[in-house]
Amino acid sequence: MSQKIVFPKPLKEGDTIAILSPAGIIKPEHVQNSIPVLEAQGWKVKVMPHTLGKWGNYSGTPEDRLADLEEAFLDPEVRVILCSRGGYGVVHLMDSLNRLPIEKDPKWVVGYSDISALHALMASKGIASIHASMTSHISKGAEDEDNKVLFEILRGQAPAFTFEGHQYNRLGQCSGKIIGGNVAVIAELINTPYDIIEEDTILFIEDVSEPIYKIERIMYQLRLSGVLPRLRGLIVGQFTEYTADSNYKDMESMIYDMVKPYHYPVAFNVPIGHVSHNIPVIESAQATLKVTDAGKTHLIFWPINSK
Repeated sequence: MSQKIVFPKPLKEGDTIAILSPAGIIKPEHVQNSIPVLEAQGWKVKVMPHTLGKWGNYSGTPEDRLADLEEAFLDPEVRVILCSRGGYGVVHLMDSLNRLPIEKDPKWVVGYSDISALHALMASKGIASIHASMTSHISKGAEDEDNKVLFEILRGQAPAFTFEGHQYNRLGQCSGKIIGGNVAVIAELINTPYDIIEEDTILFIEDVSEPIYKIERIMYQLRLSGVLPRLRGLIVGQFTEYTADSNYKDMESMIYDMVKPYHYPVAFNVPIGHVSHNIPVIESAQATLKVTDAGKTHLIFWPINSK
């Protein structure tokens, strides 16, 4: 049975956003330059103690990163947890975070890439979150289109998008809960407590710096584990920083072959992922996907019902 989803409360003037680094190391200027953009929206910013830290390839030890997240989740003043960047490392913290009473005071979690694991944790607890760009992109300012949409979502407004079509698109319309993110992270969570791809989900996927054969392997894992057959729709985001191989000229043609046996709508080339135009997606929200014969794809989120 599908879990009821709780939406964190919309932000109001004076609310606090906590910036932290649950995975990789962030350049200090990205955090520093994002702060005035957020403050100009009327929000306060709290930079957590280990946000700008360094421990090997990570922003801190697992204990340091967990401490920042725990403090932010349990602080009643904090309404949004903005991850400074992705990288790798959220998986170190999952079991400990799962023991926190996160559902007692739902907060927005914002980020993408490795933060897909944190979105899966939130979804497992029935809490919506936002797959969106982080401090580096927020530093571009409030006039940036993706930042505008993110700020509107934080204030309680559901977005709607229209994209250009693609030669591999499969036409159709569907509605359902939208879930996804970095496909390598999502696949690693199958058959764990954070496997949140339910039947009739609209799945969105993206990745970076992975060769085509590795993504094909992941797609086979999704097929053989029963994920691909039971989807209601598929959104193929951006796969970047890879090269063609002897079997496929690009990632899209491989994914096109992988979903041929199914009949749900599939939208390719949607601006989600490690690209400059990375639309915010409300994880666990209800949405409608329309892939039309007029050369357009529409993604419409249903109204946000905040707690």
